[in-house]
Amino acid sequence: MNTHELIEIEEKYGAHNYHPLDVVIERGEGVWVYDVEGNRYLDCLSAYSALNQGHVHPRILNALKAQAEKVTLTSRAFRNDQLPLFYKELSELTGYEMSLPMNSGAEAVETALKVARKWGYDVKKIPHYQAEIIVADGNFHGRTISIVSFSSEPLYKDAFGPFTPGFLSVPYGDAAALEKAITPNTAAVMIEPIQGEGGVLIPPAGYLKKVSEVCKKNNVLLIADEIQTGLGRTGKLFASDHEGVRPDMVIIGKALAGGFYPVSAVLADSDIMSLYLPGEHGSTFGGNPLACAVARESLKVIVEENLVQNSAELGEYFLERLAEIPSKHVKEVRGKGLFIGVELKAEARGARRFCEALQQKGILAKETHSHIIRFAPPLVIDKETIDWAIPRIYDVLMMD
Repeated sequence: MNTHELIEIEEKYGAHNYHPLDVVIERGEGVWVYDVEGNRYLDCLSAYSALNQGHVHPRILNALKAQAEKVTLTSRAFRNDQLPLFYKELSELTGYEMSLPMNSGAEAVETALKVARKWGYDVKKIPHYQAEIIVADGNFHGRTISIVSFSSEPLYKDAFGPFTPGFLSVPYGDAAALEKAITPNTAAVMIEPIQGEGGVLIPPAGYLKKVSEVCKKNNVLLIADEIQTGLGRTGKLFASDHEGVRPDMVIIGKALAGGFYPVSAVLADSDIMSLYLPGEHGSTFGGNPLACAVARESLKVIVEENLVQNSAELGEYFLERLAEIPSKHVKEVRGKGLFIGVELKAEARGARRFCEALQQKGILAKETHSHIIRFAPPLVIDKETIDWAIPRIYDVLMMD
């Protein structure tokens, strides 16, 4: 079937909760994807950073196949031989004593929020059901009812109330405002070290370090949502590492399974994670052997193929090349590692038309908040591919 026929079927039978570019991808390899017409594209979105290891990485594929031939699901009613090794290897890589695996990023966020509230009651002795969690304006942590309750984006929440109480939002990048918002009932602060869906927004230097100091001073947990920024995307294992910050909890997902399977996890030390008791929280698929086998190999690929270092070096190069483009439409180019946002001026008439033009040039990128183009290719990209892309991006950004 051709592109037009497949889009017609999707539009007829599927809910219209996305507005994708009209390209129908059939297969992928490394940084490249191919549509049903045989056209090749450079993937500059990486499934919102889920594909740090590239499309269909052969090592991860082999791990998936090998485990799928043995056992895929046991539920947590029984033990399996992959979960203990996943725990151990994740701890050795990240330095956190314990973890709790889930499926989606939103589930991991909910997992972190629940244990933060329990910590507030059991450890900090906040009066029952009065725990508060502070977040930042412009946040994106997922789309469950509880999570959209503290979103500042009307489109994400206005149709879905009533909302879950217990959350307070303060300006992103303003540590003083955050400190002022803390009360004796504050259990945790949850922050994105870089706001991805917000438009690759990078807070002022020292912000995260100051937030960490404020949390420690006030006996408040710091939760870093590194679902998009973690596992090498910004040129460090975690974006928090850029300021030498070790949050009390880190939430990871997306690239944790290299695009093969939905796997997420919450990382923390035992004084926090051991607060969960049997039956208080769980997931049928969380920690299943197939997921763990895939995640284990995904982590090994990141380490053994030096993807964190590649992100740092080539991200700097990509950022410099983009910043050199003398486009009248560009307001700012910003980023860390291979996590780059090109913000357009209001008179540019939106980012969508630029993304559609990039598609015609063989590059797939996606607008965020209507006026920002995000460039986040798989971390396996090389300098030659960036050099191939830059003239094409130049042509698009220089159009009227």
